[in-house]
Amino acid sequence: MHQIAIFGAGRIGSVHAANIAAHSRCSLAAIVDPDLDAANQLAGAYGTEVRSADAIFGDANIKAVLIASATDTHADLIEAAARADKQIFCEKPVDLSVPRVKDCLAAVDTAGVQMMVGFNRRFDPDFAELRKRIHAGEIGTLELLTVISKDPAPPPLKIAKASGGLFRDMTIHDFDMVRFLMGEEPIAVSATASCQVDPEIGALSDVDTAVVSLRSASGKLAVIINSRRATYGYDQRIEAHGSNGMLSVGNHAESSLIRADADGITGSKPQYFFLERYALAYRAELDCFVEMLDRQKTQAPNGGDGLAALVLAEAAAESLATGREVGLD
Repeated sequence: MHQIAIFGAGRIGSVHAANIAAHSRCSLAAIVDPDLDAANQLAGAYGTEVRSADAIFGDANIKAVLIASATDTHADLIEAAARADKQIFCEKPVDLSVPRVKDCLAAVDTAGVQMMVGFNRRFDPDFAELRKRIHAGEIGTLELLTVISKDPAPPPLKIAKASGGLFRDMTIHDFDMVRFLMGEEPIAVSATASCQVDPEIGALSDVDTAVVSLRSASGKLAVIINSRRATYGYDQRIEAHGSNGMLSVGNHAESSLIRADADGITGSKPQYFFLERYALAYRAELDCFVEMLDRQKTQAPNGGDGLAALVLAEAAAESLATGREVGLD
């Protein structure tokens, strides 16, 4: 039974706490969060305790940490966990700076511990099946990938301020999906974006609506479409177009009930929130982390995947600022 401590008692930390508590091969050792009210509430819900970071890193019985705290704490916690010989799961992003991420990965490598990064969409059953069938050649050679990702509403301004911007916060998941599905690394990135949803986001020199194009060395193209506003719910769709056909994944509806009458056919809206849409993915992601702990072998997505997605996010930001396509080595 692997004892796992969670850093962060917010929304994501709460999801992971519930999944760890329900898992047959791991247990929730403790919660760490400077907001003691939130920490105590979460710990009380699952019969565990609130402890300090130093206590976690000094406890030899705790073999792993799950970092779901504020982004600006991730890098320091990763390095501290590595020094303490803890296995690591860290929510994306590892950090907002490419050099800082490289430092973290070096620390993990030096310590000889394993690290997994939380790109949960890889574990969605539909997206995992899509990748399997693309790579099996079911549609021939992949030529064009379209990733649509729209949030139902923009994040609270407090979160937006610390997020690193749309590309590093939201689109980073889509960059990882492009890499996951395409099977090749993008060599060129072009982005255009604007602020159409929330003027306060624009006041932060950020954007809330974007289109990003990526190209691989073989000519495969990917297009990412993002918006911080979808009035009908959480919009998550992918289409893969190949030389012999097309595969697509649609939205998950709130209900499968459909009404048909003389006026037409109507159904439910997409699920509203990402925690609902990706509930199965979060559980499968934890299974993968536990398997990593069992085998003592890093599972994908790993630190290198986290770095690669951030590099694409930085390239998109550079493209937006310069109005030019950005090439990658």
